Amino acid sequence: MDEEQSEPEYQPIFNVPTSVLVVLGIFVGVHIVRQLLPAEESVWLTLALAFIPARYSGYEPDLPGGELAGLTSFVTHMAVHGDITHLLVNSAWLLAFGSLMARRFGAVGFINFSLVTGIVGALFYLAAKFGEPVPVIGASGAVSGLMAGALRVIFAAANSGRISDLRDDPQSVPVTGIVETLRDPRILAVVGIWIVVNYIFGIGGSELTGGGEIAWQAHLGGFISGFLLVGYFDPNNRDRLDR
Repeated sequence: MDEEQSEPEYQPIFNVPTSVLVVLGIFVGVHIVRQLLPAEESVWLTLALAFIPARYSGYEPDLPGGELAGLTSFVTHMAVHGDITHLLVNSAWLLAFGSLMARRFGAVGFINFSLVTGIVGALFYLAAKFGEPVPVIGASGAVSGLMAGALRVIFAAANSGRISDLRDDPQSVPVTGIVETLRDPRILAVVGIWIVVNYIFGIGGSELTGGGEIAWQAHLGGFISGFLLVGYFDPNNRDRLDR
């Protein structure tokens, strides 16, 4: 008698959370629209969506988007990318770190965490460039926040020997507190290297990338907020918030 054979289990090649794919779709959609518009309209739209520190020192009425953009650009600047390289780099980092955080936080938590860290990144940039008509675009602040949050989760899993659990069930590994995390010399080394590298690329952005200035202040703000706030967004940590 022939043995009954069970049907093979098929796993998707790409297991990316829907919320991450939606965000990537927004990035691509905005980029395509900007490319299809005539040059003048494309520049106007880019500046209306961009975060421009000069808006908050009396120049709001003179800049594209007016007073409304003074509120919306804290969020909309994340959806705009300068060129295809900028778009691809941020998309790759979003896939790498955003997927883990989306599986851990769920769609709503992932979106909220990304928005908060991106907004804090814009505030850091505003503090450094207050009054200057230098626009910043891109999701690098939010991506930096996701990277910092993922680092805390990954180090917590590594320290408890539960990396495989993190891969199979991202919500199963509790994140360690801020004080305990900062006692780990490995994570301090990673954070220090990240800050130095971002600063070097920031001050030499034009020469190193062949493009405009890199808003390293926004990266720093996003990273710091993501590192500090991940425990407050973590669904497994609601009952023991970091103190």
